Amino acid sequence: MNSSELTVQELAGMFDQTLLKPNAESQDFKKLCDESMKYNFKMVAINCAAIERCKNYLKDSSVCVGGAVGFPLGQSTIATKVFETKDAINTGADEIDYVINIAELKNGNWEYIENEMNEIINLCKSNQVTSKVIFENCYLTDEEKKRLCDIALKVQPDFIKTSTGFGDYGARVEDVKLMKQCVGDKIKVKASGGIRDLKTTIAMIEAGAERIGTSSGVKIIEEYMKAKQL
Repeated sequence: MNSSELTVQELAGMFDQTLLKPNAESQDFKKLCDESMKYNFKMVAINCAAIERCKNYLKDSSVCVGGAVGFPLGQSTIATKVFETKDAINTGADEIDYVINIAELKNGNWEYIENEMNEIINLCKSNQVTSKVIFENCYLTDEEKKRLCDIALKVQPDFIKTSTGFGDYGARVEDVKLMKQCVGDKIKVKASGGIRDLKTTIAMIEAGAERIGTSSGVKIIEEYMKAKQL
């Protein structure tokens, strides 16, 4: 994608503005939603307990509400993640970002990983909810990332995603390129974790990311507006 041709609105529409701190208070979520409506971000990315609150704040806007499932460790059972996904959807989630079971992947239990993905993604599809699979690339080899991409191509989530932002490192350009090369135009790629400025954002987009997860969306958009002298 040629990032230089993006309008401010198009760039803002790629942002999942995040608030995933465990000590976030009501006023923090209100600020998150107000800023997301002001800049027309695509989504607010939050832990599931805050979905109903944010859905109410955003009820008269086009900003989506996204629930983080199995977050950030991915170490709950498939049944637990399915229940959490159902609950998130029932309380108003428009999108689901779920973390794979990294331990089962490292154990070589690829059947488990595919079953987990099938269960969650099919539930999202049946409810017309956007789905994103979080790889947590900092713990994976390139071969494991490629195999995960192959499973995703079978299951067909809407997005595959680099990171939670809670791992050893977040999004890296080389990972976005690798994921994009593996899935092509069949699945979109979301870059998330450690994206705090315009330069990094543009690098991720040019590498193939079509969604950006960040808690710095306001700063980045204002930096872009300044660059475009708006």
